[in-house]
Amino acid sequence: MELRVELFAVIRRDARVEGLGVRALAKRHGVHRRTVRQALASATPPARKTPDRSSPRLDPFKAAIDDMLRADLEAPRKQRHTATRILARLVEEHAATELSYSTVRDYVRVRRAQIDLEAGRRVEEAFIPQVHAPGAEAEVDFGEVWVVIDGVKTKCHLFIYRLSFSGKAIHRVYPTCAQEAFLEGHIDAFEALGGIPTRHIRYDNLTSAVLAVLHGGDRRRKENDRWVLFKSHYGFDSFYCQPGIVGAHEKGGVEGEVGWFRRNHLTPMPEVESLDELNEKIRAWEADDDGRRITGKLNTIGADYATERGLLAALPVDRFDPGLVLHPRVDRSAMITVRMMKYSVPARLIGRKVRVSLRASHLVVFDGHTTVATHQRVASRGGHVVVLDHYLEVLKHKPGALPGSTALASARASGAFTAAHDAFWAESRKVNGDSEGTRELIDVLLLHRSLPAEAVVAGITASLKVGAVTAEVVAVEARRHAATLDSAAAGEGGASSDRHPGARVGVPEQRVVSLTQRRLTDPAAVIAGLPADTRPLPSVAAYDELLPRRTAAAATTTEPNLTKASTS
Repeated sequence: MELRVELFAVIRRDARVEGLGVRALAKRHGVHRRTVRQALASATPPARKTPDRSSPRLDPFKAAIDDMLRADLEAPRKQRHTATRILARLVEEHAATELSYSTVRDYVRVRRAQIDLEAGRRVEEAFIPQVHAPGAEAEVDFGEVWVVIDGVKTKCHLFIYRLSFSGKAIHRVYPTCAQEAFLEGHIDAFEALGGIPTRHIRYDNLTSAVLAVLHGGDRRRKENDRWVLFKSHYGFDSFYCQPGIVGAHEKGGVEGEVGWFRRNHLTPMPEVESLDELNEKIRAWEADDDGRRITGKLNTIGADYATERGLLAALPVDRFDPGLVLHPRVDRSAMITVRMMKYSVPARLIGRKVRVSLRASHLVVFDGHTTVATHQRVASRGGHVVVLDHYLEVLKHKPGALPGSTALASARASGAFTAAHDAFWAESRKVNGDSEGTRELIDVLLLHRSLPAEAVVAGITASLKVGAVTAEVVAVEARRHAATLDSAAAGEGGASSDRHPGARVGVPEQRVVSLTQRRLTDPAAVIAGLPADTRPLPSVAAYDELLPRRTAAAATTTEPNLTKASTS
């Protein structure tokens, strides 16, 4: 339209200033003479006409289609004509073999709405703008999103909680959209925003909250018991939109937020090591979005949220536990199955039932009231999590099972089993043999339960330097390294019970060495770092001199007895 207005203005100026005729103006501007006459007649270009497109193949059958659609007004809802059925009847009854399905479908979609409107079955939809008071309302929704997690393309779920007045939104990505993620998303949002809406929160009819929609003209729902408990704990009410696409506009703010956030922050697909890493990035993006201004609003999101925050209801003192409690049984592989995923637990629990608190991003396993395992939740279907530490007691009795075990492969992949562990294992097997060498390694791995991983690796490195590949040496060196770390930390944070680290400057460091081990490759050589032993070999000759004396003394004491016996 703007181009036509400018063209008309130029034509009128040339005619007025230069006195050019219609033909000359048409040639100069490369347009038809009819366009020149329109420009000279009026400065406003005429509206473009929308051509009435004819359907020569469909036109003969429109009346028959209309009759079928009018008959549907009195038919049961589930026995009304579909576009496929209408096309089939046209072929059977009217020999309409040249009609395509798309032609019939497009006509039926438009004509059915017109016939319903004519019959009073349908009312034109009208939307009324709404005003949301600060701190009163919020909206919640889930959206699908694809994420590359540790190199694997994975389908995840984006939870969004949005304050209706300011538009301030909290986003979290979870591997599931089940109730535990639904509740955990609410808790994160409440705590991040510092309060709860005072009126209500708007929802779809999510199965995490709604068991059934109760028809009857109102918005009554049969809610999940745990959801009712959650609402009661945090003190807010729920507002459920109309089912289906009809009610989507009732929470249009969060519906639009799902698409906007996905397009602007999750395109292209984010590549992360874990969902925790992605959610940390999302928190930074949310802070940046505070400077964004939503269309139709005068202030930025951050400015409106500053007004709204003080009007939110306070959080309760106690935090609600969003975990879903399950009681799976531990199988013979020391694994439990939770939502089709497998997770390892300590082998001593084989055959017993354990209590699992299933959260959105992780799960916690309890034996009674004691936490025995905590795992990140698996996002890919059919996945598993295996921890080497859970099998160490079994491997102590079956050392030959360690090299090919899934637990060892998982430990190597996660970085828990380092190159230092491998070097110790290789040296230990060389010195002690395969079975005993593997048992020494397992004893070293058991040290991880009581000492930091850094200290254990330092102990392994020290033992390899002196060639003393025993768990005892690793333990001594690891504890010494851990004590050094503790002393350094205490020196930075305040007074320490030990002497000041500066008092040890210049004191030679002591090393633990083994005086008994010898390398199998050279039995005559001592461990590197020890001085040559020039002392003579030990002898028991001095003790041998005592043997004749002891024999003579024994004979003297027995002779009188023998004489007395012979006399008698």
